[in-house]
Amino acid sequence: MIVAARAESTFVRDYKMDHELVTTTDIAVDQYICSSILARYPLHCILSEESSPSLDLASVGNSTPVWVIDPIDGTVNFAHGHHHVAVSIGLYIGNERVLGVVNAPFLEECFWAIKGEGAYCNEERLAVSGAKERRNALVATGFPYQKDALLPILERVSRILHHCQDVRRNGSAALDLCWVAAGRLDAYFESVKPWDMAAGTLIAEEAGAQVGRYLQPSDSWPVVVNGEGLLVSTPGLFDAMLSLTYLEK
Repeated sequence: MIVAARAESTFVRDYKMDHELVTTTDIAVDQYICSSILARYPLHCILSEESSPSLDLASVGNSTPVWVIDPIDGTVNFAHGHHHVAVSIGLYIGNERVLGVVNAPFLEECFWAIKGEGAYCNEERLAVSGAKERRNALVATGFPYQKDALLPILERVSRILHHCQDVRRNGSAALDLCWVAAGRLDAYFESVKPWDMAAGTLIAEEAGAQVGRYLQPSDSWPVVVNGEGLLVSTPGLFDAMLSLTYLEK
């Protein structure tokens, strides 16, 4: 659906909140995934960027499975002909991430993990790079749509550029997390929404990454899907990355 829409130029662009790009393909993929899940699991809940971004997760019972969906992570990339685009589907129950799938249709790669069973890209098992020296670390991040929130992240990027090998800004948080899992990146940091990180964080964890945060959350999302100040890296780099991304107030 995503590949065909771009090949045939059948999608229409729009903007939500006046600045965040959304296309008709985002909506179509969202509808397809949500309807497919509910047809099979009618008692489950869905938190989706496009159709249910304000689901009150506090009202969901601990035993109720919740699917967290980003129909297209990397919409700007999709609309501009880039390949770093993914569908992200995570599942959590209570306070545990139990399933994560990140499918990159233009790269023909499907990353997936089940809690306790490892992480995979297609059929190949994944493992983090094992990097320990920050000077040689390749680090990814992203930039917010809200331009008044740029200054703190630019300060963090400056620190990392001074102390690490380089920085990548690929445009898809879900794939950045998977690339940490695959050893293509050594670390990733960014403040993101639940649908950006619910699947990729489990995939990174199952590949051996350490997951934490450089900010104390200020929003109300449950910790298991709270992407504010998300920091994911090889275990040997985590403390060094934390020192670089933590800013004194």
